[in-house]
Amino acid sequence: MIPLRHAADRTACVPTPDGARLRVHLRGPEDAPVTVVLAHGWAQGSDTWRPQVARLVAAEDAPVRTVRWDQRGHGGSTLGSRPLRTGLLAEDLLRVVDACAPRGPVVLGGHALGGMAVLALAAARPELFGTRIAGVLLASASAGGLDTARPGFPLVQRVRGAGWRAAMRLLATAAGPVDRVRELVPPHLAAHRAVVRRAVFGPVADPLRVRECAELLHATPTRVVADFHRVLMRHDVTGRIGALAAVPAVLLAGGRDRLVPLRHVRALARALPDAELRVLPACGHMLPLEAPREVGDALAALCRTAARPG
Repeated sequence: MIPLRHAADRTACVPTPDGARLRVHLRGPEDAPVTVVLAHGWAQGSDTWRPQVARLVAAEDAPVRTVRWDQRGHGGSTLGSRPLRTGLLAEDLLRVVDACAPRGPVVLGGHALGGMAVLALAAARPELFGTRIAGVLLASASAGGLDTARPGFPLVQRVRGAGWRAAMRLLATAAGPVDRVRELVPPHLAAHRAVVRRAVFGPVADPLRVRECAELLHATPTRVVADFHRVLMRHDVTGRIGALAAVPAVLLAGGRDRLVPLRHVRALARALPDAELRVLPACGHMLPLEAPREVGDALAALCRTAARPG
């Protein structure tokens, strides 16, 4: 049985030099042999990882400490003053690791935007991988090239990419009015959930998980949604992630992911030939919510490996 003091989150705040305050949730014993640090995706929040946290902390054979946090501007974290980029999110990730997991091996888990923060950290601080960082899980992540509006893509993709750009510019310039309109379409409405299901889930997703995702998205301010879309489009660490070869890595992809198509995860697999690639054909983008068991099992396996002596 899990001791009561480890069964509930302990909340902390990690400040950054530019004034952001990152809300962090910790669970599990402080002397656990491994700490898992979990970074969520675009327009979501740390609650995306709740199914995996429950799974990891309940493992009596291999106690794990979990750290999940709201990325700046999301959930309970403030935005700060520095220009947004995945390099800045990588700095935030390392700041959370240093503050909340100062000792022992660390396994990083990143979904989508969170995975790109992990990749950016590998590009900026390769010496951490194989020393402080002992394993990595990347779900629905990309090393770059998500902006299909650029030359070189087929016409249909360029048109779609240009449409996304225009929509996000509109959201950024009219964020206040859009937020007020969004309040008229709360996530409990069937039409709202249907749109979310179509956008980021596969056809057989659990309706409760779809609603959780809709609630997280609804809680994210419009300006944050638009600003972080630009972060995703500008992200590019292609050719600079070799440090991940020093640690066990698992790459997860949804076969029906419309936001980060399968080809991006396959490109990561080619860059990291020793990584384990798992494709979940019926799933969409929201793998931590849509495939909680598969994601939790992958994290648990990485933790067991990281806990082994030597």
